[in-house]
Amino acid sequence: MLRAVPIEVLLSAGYALFLTVVAVALERLAQHSHRHAEQYELAGFRFHADLDRWECPTGEHLHRISVDQHRRLVRYKAPAHACNGCHLKPQCTDFDTGREIERPMDPWLASELGRFHRGISLALLILAALLLGIEAIRFPHPPAVFLLVIPLLPIGIAILRFASSLAHQAVDAGEVR
Repeated sequence: MLRAVPIEVLLSAGYALFLTVVAVALERLAQHSHRHAEQYELAGFRFHADLDRWECPTGEHLHRISVDQHRRLVRYKAPAHACNGCHLKPQCTDFDTGREIERPMDPWLASELGRFHRGISLALLILAALLLGIEAIRFPHPPAVFLLVIPLLPIGIAILRFASSLAHQAVDAGEVR
């Protein structure tokens, strides 16, 4: 069957597969990197959701001090006197006003960085789908079309999922009216 398929079709299908793998890898790497950065920034701190406050490694509480609706951030702060007298201060904060924690109100995908990475992944998937679709039109022979349409189905499903999650986050953030 592969002898009946032009080399250009095989190369295009391979490149579309490569673009799809890169899109999925970028998405996973971005999410992993985001989680890792959060863990590093908050190492030793515990959040008490029922009390809406953070607890530092020495047991001091960081209370909510502000909510920035425009930037979608919540700020928590420990008392300056507690931090300034703490033996862990050099590893925790450089400020004499007390340790602060800023947390996004929205999940990763709702952040600008999350939407940026999702957009790049979506663009790569769309490029892969366009490549497969154009090649299927250029080479309308059944073996070639079969080879091009089969990967188009999972790529199309991924495009719909990524696009709908981006649209959902945009509506939640009030960007689409």
